Amino acid sequence: MRLRALLENDALGLRLLGGDEELDRSVRGVMTTDLRDPSRYLTGGELVLTGLAWRRDAEDSEPFVRILAGAGVAGLAAGEAELGDIPDDLVEACLRHRLPLFAVHETVAFATITEYVVRQVSGERAGDLAAVVDRHRRLMTSGPAGGGPEVVLDLLGSDLDLHAWVLSPTGRQIAGAGAPLSAAAGAELAGLHLAAVRSGRRAPHRAALGGTTYSLFPIRNNGRGGAAPAVRDVRESVLSDWLLAVEADASDWPAARLDLLQGVTQLIAVERDRRDAARTVRRRLAQEVLELVQAGAAPAEIAARLRVATPVLLPGLGTAPHWQVVVARVEWDEEGTSRVQGGPVAQALLEEILVDPAVTGPDSADRIAVAHTGDEAIALVPLPAAPGRADGAGDDAAEGAAEGDGPALHADALLAAVRAPLSAGLADDGRLTLGVSASVHSAEGLRGALEEARHARRVAAARPGRVCAAGHHELASHVLLLPFVPDDVRRAFTARLLDPLREYDRRHRAELIPTLEAFLDCDGSWTRCAARLHLHVNTLRYRVGRIEQLTGRDLARLEDKLDFFLALRMS
Repeated sequence: MRLRALLENDALGLRLLGGDEELDRSVRGVMTTDLRDPSRYLTGGELVLTGLAWRRDAEDSEPFVRILAGAGVAGLAAGEAELGDIPDDLVEACLRHRLPLFAVHETVAFATITEYVVRQVSGERAGDLAAVVDRHRRLMTSGPAGGGPEVVLDLLGSDLDLHAWVLSPTGRQIAGAGAPLSAAAGAELAGLHLAAVRSGRRAPHRAALGGTTYSLFPIRNNGRGGAAPAVRDVRESVLSDWLLAVEADASDWPAARLDLLQGVTQLIAVERDRRDAARTVRRRLAQEVLELVQAGAAPAEIAARLRVATPVLLPGLGTAPHWQVVVARVEWDEEGTSRVQGGPVAQALLEEILVDPAVTGPDSADRIAVAHTGDEAIALVPLPAAPGRADGAGDDAAEGAAEGDGPALHADALLAAVRAPLSAGLADDGRLTLGVSASVHSAEGLRGALEEARHARRVAAARPGRVCAAGHHELASHVLLLPFVPDDVRRAFTARLLDPLREYDRRHRAELIPTLEAFLDCDGSWTRCAARLHLHVNTLRYRVGRIEQLTGRDLARLEDKLDFFLALRMS
């Protein structure tokens, strides 16, 4: 399509601010961005849509436009929602670089322009490619009855013999055609995709897995559904964007087929925006409950709000559920300091993490309500009460659920499901920490659950690793204390007890450290420890005697056993 076609469609409501003589340029695609430097994602011929969030002052316009012109984009459309009128400095920069500039009225969604451009560009493709894209467009824009991404992927399979899946950042399958990917394969592909995005490589990303080659295409959230704002930094979206995994090697594809897949990802992004918008009610309910809890509102007032939330989150439930609170925080290292990235980004990430990884499809997230406040994302997770328990069943019921009877969330399970792929997205400069509360059965317990989840998150933050989680049970254990021991005290304590053993093991290969660990794990039982290590009891006694001789401690004494136990935990 030509640029001038944008002005011929009154529904788009675009105003041309400059570049009249360039309106015959061809448009090959469309991209929405607020990155200060989006060059890595540009291939030339795009209509670039921007909300101007990258612009801090007048000096920012010239480098931004210079980058677009250098990449060969067809034109720039700037939204008026952020700043009102388009700044003069941007108009002048576009004139200098002969880049056509359009103003997008605040009432016009970028998704509307995206759909129009994809439809027009796709309509000009030859043969079967044009027919496929047009069918995709009609199905994706026909509402829920159209079938959503699944039908689009079915068409890719039937018309182009391409097997494809839409995956979340954790590798959970959101949509797919044919046989589903295994959970392990989805997580590994998501991790490879996130690592490629963080490295700045141009999409599609090639991945080989189990003898099969995949091409990974990003599906970027435009933020029109209220889930995330336009971003300036790839780190602010990498943990929340979907991806399209295609079982094929796209490295030798012609430009027409690559453009087709790019159009498909844009159509799926529109569907993503639509589904994010549907979460608005749940988010608002969570925000209202959270504000009441933090303000110290009366339990009766909180309980009334929960009664409103329960039918929305658990439709058809006859009794009020138990509730758990999960707190998440994302931080990035910058020049030796730590910058917290809270708000909508952590909110979208927590919504994904709390989806049961064994359940496919987007609707499995419909029972999760996540709010954000300050630098935290806070989830209110309903757990259906066990059979026979009604609202107010008593403290025993809540205590039983807290101990793991029933469907309660557990920090270690959450961690196992998301650690590998998200660590790739966090790379070497990001951290995600999670805290999980016990379940409570009434409004009176929510404030304590929130504080419990926050304390658990601080315990997780004190641990090494890119993705860490801690649960409420760790707040009543020595595990709570160890992370807060000063590093110099930790080093001195462990060195005094364990360095003599390490040195002896290094020189004699005596395996004193593994013997000590096994002896303590067996509660000092000689027979069980010897059986575990496949040793004669006399050999075990000799090794324990050597440990006592080198350290001056007596492993028959509880105090010395405890010191060794803590030293091993802190080492």
